[in-house]
Amino acid sequence: MFTFETSCILGTDYLDIIQRNKWLMKNVISFFFIILLAACSNKDSVKTNTVDYEKEKESIGTMLDSMNKAAAKADFQQYFSFYADSSVFMGTDATEYWYKDAFMKWAQPYFDKKTTWDFTSFHRNIYFGKQSDIAWFDELLNTQMKICRGSGVIVKENGAWKIKQYVLSMTVPNEKLDDVLKAKASIEDSLIASLLRK
Repeated sequence: MFTFETSCILGTDYLDIIQRNKWLMKNVISFFFIILLAACSNKDSVKTNTVDYEKEKESIGTMLDSMNKAAAKADFQQYFSFYADSSVFMGTDATEYWYKDAFMKWAQPYFDKKTTWDFTSFHRNIYFGKQSDIAWFDELLNTQMKICRGSGVIVKENGAWKIKQYVLSMTVPNEKLDDVLKAKASIEDSLIASLLRK
């Protein structure tokens, strides 16, 4: 039976429900407003952090050219400043695998006597992965050993690009491959045998 008392009780319940709905709606709106602000902020952040890869390629190219010029001028400190502290250099001889300190020790007499190498790049490719502070390259070089290939990995440390790994390779014309194999066989056969024993 519906009475005035029942009506008051129901009226109170309705008021509670309305108040709760108002509180819920207010919080839902606040929640979506926060999400919207976060999305906008993230969008601005993405724009701010966009990498200009062409500019980075220019910077890397300048670094590699400067490194080659430092070697040509026999500037020991300048040349090795382009190598990361934990870098590796691999030369044309199979036994030439040097960490930076060992490479510096090997190279020091050549720099002291001004009998260093003079490399210039004919053509260079530079690539980036998902991380913009790591890149790799390959290039054809004009050298005293005729055409060589340089390749390696470079990393950005404290805003500057540094060599992490460098590989120097001599190119061999296909029509001269047999002659080269004959010339190196007597030297490398013993090295191959020792490597296989390890």
